[in-house]
Amino acid sequence: MAKPMYVRFETPKEVADKIYQLVQMARETGKVKKGTNEVTKVLERGDAKFVVMAEDVEPPEILAHIPMLCEEKKIPYGYVPSKVSLGNAAGLEKQSASVAIVDFGKGKPLMDEIEQAIKNLKK
Repeated sequence: MAKPMYVRFETPKEVADKIYQLVQMARETGKVKKGTNEVTKVLERGDAKFVVMAEDVEPPEILAHIPMLCEEKKIPYGYVPSKVSLGNAAGLEKQSASVAIVDFGKGKPLMDEIEQAIKNLKK
């Protein structure tokens, strides 16, 4: 299946798993914003530190503006395959198309690892 138009690079499973783990750590020890509206708000304010988008969002136009906004604000972003798993990692009982991490909490070392992996994927 072709990737949605907002997916700018392929994310390997091991990197996606680390992103889920980071979201969960940030939820427990830091601060996350859930849902595309909240993500857009913290991005525009410049409060987001990392943005995660699910690849299985319908319709894909929901997330079309997020990568461009991240690049404009120079905020790193990544993708995970499942909106259900992303919602679970963020502490929701329902799915989430996107999540913004505002405070990493104890997840900062893991974020450094993910950020390096994503830089290598974009080359």
